[in-house]
Formats: sequence, C-alpha cells, structure tokens
Amino acid sequence: MIRTENIYKSFHDTPVLKDVSLVFKKGQTNLIIGQSGSGKTVLMKCLVGLLNADAGNIFYDDRNFSAMRFRQRKVIRKELGMLFQGSALFDSMTVEENIMFPLDMFTTMTRKEKQKRAQFCLDRVNLHNVEHLLPAELSGGMKKRVAIARAISNKPKYLFCDEPNSGLDPPTAILIDKLISEITRELNITTVVNTHDMNSVMEIGDFVAYIYKGQLWWTGDRHTILHTSNAELNSFVYATELMRTIKSEDH
Repeated sequence: MIRTENIYKSFHDTPVLKDVSLVFKKGQTNLIIGQSGSGKTVLMKCLVGLLNADAGNIFYDDRNFSAMRFRQRKVIRKELGMLFQGSALFDSMTVEENIMFPLDMFTTMTRKEKQKRAQFCLDRVNLHNVEHLLPAELSGGMKKRVAIARAISNKPKYLFCDEPNSGLDPPTAILIDKLISEITRELNITTVVNTHDMNSVMEIGDFVAYIYKGQLWWTGDRHTILHTSNAELNSFVYATELMRTIKSEDH
C-alpha cells in the first residue's frame, strides 16, 4: 500500500499539487487520470522520489518515505519497478541485458541466476527467442513488454507505469493493460498507473483518482466513473465522440 497525506508542490511560486491525500491499495491497479498539466505526472514523480513535495508525507506501507534521507530511501527504491512512457530501454544493450540491469544494480546474483530470472520474466510477458535482439529490432508493443519484464525482474513490491499505452495501437494497448493487471494480482503488488487513456480506465481501473488543476477532484473505479455528477470529470471522460456516443446509448 502507498499512502499520501496532504501533498503540496509548487514551481516558482506556481502551485501544481494542492493538498492531495490518497491511498493506493495492494493487489489492484490504481490509476491517476487528468488532463495534461493537471499535476498527475508531478504526483507520480513525488511518489517515486524524483521530486520532493513541499509539504505532506508519502508512506510506503508504514514507512514515511518523505521523512527519509537520500541513503535511507535506497531500501525502498530497491522495491520499486518502473515502466516509463517511452519504454526507456538502453539501445546498446540486448533485451536480456536490459532486463538484467536492475539485477546488476541491486542484487548480488550470479550472471547465470540473472539470466534465469530474465528468461522467466520474458516468458511471463509472452516473449520468446528475443533475448539477444536489440531494442531497435522490436516493435512498439514488444518494447513495452520488455520494459514490463525489466520492471518486474527484481520482484518489486510497488510498480509504477507512466502512460504505458502511449504510441500503441488499440489492440496492443489492451494487451498491455491486461498484462499489467494480471501481474499486479499474481505478485500482489501495489501498482500505480499514470494515464489519460479512457480505454485503460475502463479495462483495468480498480481504483481511479482524477486530478483537476492540482487537486484531488474525484475517486472511484471503472464502474462508477461513467455515472458521476462531477462536471469536470464528465468533461474529461466524455471528451471524445466515442465516449459521448456511449453516454447517449446508456441513457
């Protein structure tokens, strides 16, 4: 579980996050949604320690991450898995080497043990016979799956996904969503997904937090989000013609 208490963050006296308190539960996919510039990316960066909040606290289970010094945070950082928006694979490394990278950083495993773990993770994301390929030889969907394999290689307790479907076609995006959801349940980890994709919300939104102009504006799940009276959320949800059609048919 991850818990935030009264998080504030400003840049050059411009408030970006204002009094955000949330609970992200273990074993479910927790989605942060909002328009560009709403503050959702800043919130995720605060969660993983890339930015420090100006005020408030972030807890990993019962550990106050915000109160820790840089070296103390290393223990928690070992427990984090990250799936970056552009996959962020190292171009000069093979698929296997990319997946082994967190193991090189944080473990004392032998090379053979690392290779065995990398192969296990590749099998889990349904990729076979690609370990010696370079990222340039992979499709966009394959890169995302390699990035997921790398994110889970060190058996994280917490998984962060930043716009995991960015640049993917709809069928591939659905596969990535389902893979993230399945891994979350199998490993019983706390997964936080930053997205603006309503397809992801409807597919895997066990918990959804809507950030509006830096404030927590609504919380719910994929079942309740289509039936809210929150005007700003409705404007976000029904921004596309497809969603407006669904809404009209629903009524």
